[in-house]
Amino acid sequence: MRKIDQLFAEYGESHKNQTNKLIHWICVPLIFWSILGLISLIPAPHFCFIYFGCISIVSCIALLLVTLFYVRLSWRIALLMILIMALLEHPVYFINVKFEHQSWMVFVSIFVLSWIGQFYGHKIEGKKPSFLKDLQFLLIGPIWLLHFILQKLKIKY
Repeated sequence: MRKIDQLFAEYGESHKNQTNKLIHWICVPLIFWSILGLISLIPAPHFCFIYFGCISIVSCIALLLVTLFYVRLSWRIALLMILIMALLEHPVYFINVKFEHQSWMVFVSIFVLSWIGQFYGHKIEGKKPSFLKDLQFLLIGPIWLLHFILQKLKIKY
């Protein structure tokens, strides 16, 4: 069994309840996005792209490190996550421009509320979140959701 399949199986052990799964479909992407938003607020030089917006060098480094983690597991998932992360950077940029100095409150609020949702889902599930056992599961959650989409589309990951 491939490492990625082992990680998905282990992650799935504490995500069998349908309500918990639904909560994860909402909260995991929001947590991922809010983290990208918070990283974008770290003072650093920015690169600007036509029609896309700006991204900080710190965000680029963070996205690179996350991508390297995903490449170790599956190059297809890594490519899809690069696309997803790039798409998520656009609303991050929009929030940063729209709310200027208050954008951190948007990202922190979404982050905190999403984690409350996650822990509520695990209370319903009756099992602890996987990341309490191993921190790498914080990065497995987003691709665990993605793998369901890929399976439905019959695309190998």
